[in-house]
Amino acid sequence: MMPVEEMKSLLKRRGREVEAYLATCLDGRDMPPRLKESMLYSLQAGGKRLRPTLCLSCAALCGLESHKALPFASAIEMIHTYSLIHDDLPAMDDDDLRRGKPSNHKAFDEATAILAGDGLLTDAFLIMCRAPLASDVLLRAVAELALAAGASGMVGGQEWDMIYTGRSQISLEELRGMHAMKTGALLRASCVCGGLLAGADQTALRALGDFGSALGVAFQIADDILDVVADTATLGKPAGSDAAQGKNTYPSLLGIEKSRELARAQAEAAQAALADFSGREADFLRASSRLFSIPSRDG
Repeated sequence: MMPVEEMKSLLKRRGREVEAYLATCLDGRDMPPRLKESMLYSLQAGGKRLRPTLCLSCAALCGLESHKALPFASAIEMIHTYSLIHDDLPAMDDDDLRRGKPSNHKAFDEATAILAGDGLLTDAFLIMCRAPLASDVLLRAVAELALAAGASGMVGGQEWDMIYTGRSQISLEELRGMHAMKTGALLRASCVCGGLLAGADQTALRALGDFGSALGVAFQIADDILDVVADTATLGKPAGSDAAQGKNTYPSLLGIEKSRELARAQAEAAQAALADFSGREADFLRASSRLFSIPSRDG
């Protein structure tokens, strides 16, 4: 297993590559200056850049030079960023902070924030088509990503989240289904698209999909737990907002300790999905799942 510090170092390095690409992705375009400022405000707000890094790593795992996947991976981050802008809007989660800064609609205004999200989502498909790969390869990956980001994936999951918010009880199956769409679909697609860009076979693609799905569950549980146990400064967004908004979460259904156990089990499932892969990229991906394997209070 790759040491955690080495994994974090590689995660940061790949994140910097993505950020360097994102910093120039809107250059040379004719658009209203305030709209561009709003788009870049959220796009350059930081974060682990986990989704594009997963795409780059899965592409490299399957034999593609990672720089060839960089435009596509960066476009995934643009889609993720648009979703955060829209999630923070008063009509959605009504959050005033994101990554330690005022949310986009607070820094600008609601109309500009909506348009910034629209611009990032739409422009993402332009950016991903810049990847220097065969058109049929790109088309398969674009279709996979669009499915994960749309009404059958992330957008649909957000709608279920709005429906379930304030409901006194939902089942664990309903919670998992909602998060598999809202959070898990884009994480899974990040992995599968990396494999598609590299021309991976169906066996490898299934393994990457299983890895991404399990990682998505572990990620969501970790996020839910942190909302309970961490403070606003650590989170970069209001702590305790899930409970304040009446959201159903893993801790609210299962309690903290059982949620921790489930996060560990899903992290282990993610690692097991890559059992047939070897090498540095496989080690990195397996180690990355440990980010979301939440320890119990006694260690």
